[in-house]
Amino acid sequence: MRLPARQRTTRDVKSLQRLMTAALLRPLTAANRLQSRWTDGRPMRAVAAGFIKPNDRLTSFERLEIYARCYWFRLLDCLYEDCPGLRAVLGEKKFARLAEAYLVKYPSRSFTLRNLPRRLEKFIREEPRLTAPHTALAIEVARFEWAQTVAFDGPSAPPLAPENLAAANPARLRLGLQPYLSLLALDHPVDDFVVAVKKDGGLRADASNTPDAAPHAAKLRRVPLPKPGRVYVAVHRHDNLLYYKRLEPAAYRILRTLRAGRTVAQSVAAVRGVTPGQIQAWFKSWTELGWLCARSAGKSAKF
Repeated sequence: MRLPARQRTTRDVKSLQRLMTAALLRPLTAANRLQSRWTDGRPMRAVAAGFIKPNDRLTSFERLEIYARCYWFRLLDCLYEDCPGLRAVLGEKKFARLAEAYLVKYPSRSFTLRNLPRRLEKFIREEPRLTAPHTALAIEVARFEWAQTVAFDGPSAPPLAPENLAAANPARLRLGLQPYLSLLALDHPVDDFVVAVKKDGGLRADASNTPDAAPHAAKLRRVPLPKPGRVYVAVHRHDNLLYYKRLEPAAYRILRTLRAGRTVAQSVAAVRGVTPGQIQAWFKSWTELGWLCARSAGKSAKF
């Protein structure tokens, strides 16, 4: 891409923006410097001089390099902060390679950096070599950590009060679930693992725990990788704090069926081996936690 000497039209300005974006999105070298050659083989110093002015202290190349390093360092820092469990699974060097490759294929397209890891699980599935031999575990950890982001600041709907449920006909009643609530069926207990690798607990095991301050911890503890084991987990928030909650398999299936649009009666009939008392206790707990809402408002959040 070559620019005119002066930007006279909106099209010229857009071309300049595209060139600047392309320059920033190019990965840095192993020494965290700007690459010496442009995509077409031209010297990067000549390309930079074509659209960035030097000053009395820095060349065009050096000025562009500052912007590129700021861009990459900021995004990599965000991934490091948002993915402590994945870092613990892969190790720092392997995670760094994964993070850079991820940002090359899926650069930030959102106005907010909270969405940065949104496609990380998808990318790990597409590039399993970057996480081998722990790809299956890495996928689940990435899914769980993104669910935390959704739970922390995802949208919410007005919760249903107990009297709204008591007066309704279960055969006709369809319920929604809060958009910020994620229901996960996992082949590893990654919930406990992710909490364990943090220096200071940022999650609590249930909404019945006593809430306290939850500062972010950048330093990770060394924790053995979790052994395979099927668990069902709800990741949610309560009173503006982040939690996870283990679910019985039948409770998980009822919630999933409700989210799919089935009636309460249909959802309950789809499970076996549970008593009416258990089901009543589950619905009571879900109502107290504010998980249940009107069907039209309880669609899963998309970002």
